[in-house]
Amino acid sequence: MNKKELIAVLAKKQPHLNRKDVELAVSCILTQMEQTLLDKDRIEIRDFGSFTARKLQARTRRNPQTGEILFKPSHYVFRFKPGKELKLTVDKAKDKYLINNQ
Repeated sequence: MNKKELIAVLAKKQPHLNRKDVELAVSCILTQMEQTLLDKDRIEIRDFGSFTARKLQARTRRNPQTGEILFKPSHYVFRFKPGKELKLTVDKAKDKYLINNQ
C-alpha cells in the first residue's frame, strides 16, 4: 500500500471527512514522523511498533570477487520493530491465506 492508497482507504472508511482533510492528516503525520527521525528520536506507537534511526560507523570493506578495498562512509539505517499486538494480529491473519508450496 502506498500513500495514495492509504488516503483512499481512510477517506472511504470515514465518509464524513473530506478527502483533502484526510490527505492533510496523513501528510502531517508522516512529516512529523520524518522530522522525529531526523532529530534522531525514537517513534513508538503502542500495539503497532517502533521506528528508530541508528548511525553506522564508517568502515572499509573488501569486494570478494576483485579483492578491491572499498570505503563505506558512516550512514544511518532505519529500523522498524513490530509491537506484540501487531505480531499477534498478523500471525492470526496468516491462517486465512493458504500458501501453495509448489
